[in-house]
Amino acid sequence: MRYSFCPKCGGKLEEKIVNHPVCSNCSFIFHQNPIVGVAAIVLKNKQVLLGMRNISYRDKWCIPCGYVEYDEDIRTAARREFLEETGLHIQVKKIYDVHSNFHNPAQHTVGTWFLGEIEGGELSANDDLSEVNYFTYDNLPKLAFETDQFVLDRLRREGFL
Repeated sequence: MRYSFCPKCGGKLEEKIVNHPVCSNCSFIFHQNPIVGVAAIVLKNKQVLLGMRNISYRDKWCIPCGYVEYDEDIRTAARREFLEETGLHIQVKKIYDVHSNFHNPAQHTVGTWFLGEIEGGELSANDDLSEVNYFTYDNLPKLAFETDQFVLDRLRREGFL
């Protein structure tokens, strides 16, 4: 159990159900569900666009990604996050892959990787990234997330990289 008090009434949370603490005061069940993340894969000449992180997982690289806001459509989130991090407007194509992410023990996330196609903008690192660049599979930098490696491996097997 990660939390001690109920977010609704402040009562004490008790772990009566595994991973679902229950409030001893109002009986609210605190579902600790994963957060939804999105990433967009942009390819050019058998290279993939990656960004160097400057906050969490600093100086490691990732497929540009971020979290879906509470009232936001998943595809809108992928476009917004990609623009915020790379300066590029993209068209979000089909879902390419989905993985559970367990890299952060404090927060389980589920990531959805979309194929994306550039529509405009100017490539520049922004937001959570300090650098952006295209890489071949054989020249990948140190990655922040194991799940990005899974996605890149699949891209390689399928002939995209």
